[in-house]
Amino acid sequence: VQLQASGGGLVHAGGSLRLSCGASGFNLGYNAIGWFRQAPGKEREWVSCISGSEGSPYYVDSVKGRFTMSRDNGKNTMYLQMHSLKPEDTAVYYCAVDSIRVCTVINGFIPSGYDMDYSGKGTQVTVSS
Repeated sequence: VQLQASGGGLVHAGGSLRLSCGASGFNLGYNAIGWFRQAPGKEREWVSCISGSEGSPYYVDSVKGRFTMSRDNGKNTMYLQMHSLKPEDTAVYYCAVDSIRVCTVINGFIPSGYDMDYSGKGTQVTVSS
């Protein structure tokens, strides 16, 4: 399984970016998939997750209304559309795929220590103030 995130860059606060993650060796259509980010000196934070089954996507509170995660099964690619970016969104963003169908949301959020089975190299997002 290989995952490759792309689309990061440097933007001003208020700007937008669209991250993409292509997968090979694995079908993204049936399992939980997600994006997490990690900033220097901070814990990993799960930003979003989509289950392979029906249900609403998960978003961490800090990105609700600004980020939208989607999946294109035909292209075996997932996306993270980010709008109204803030300096606190600066981090390396990673895409991940789980071996189970449902996002592991506990008490309303995905624990930082949770690991999906596969993740790829990240892409740097830097938001300047």
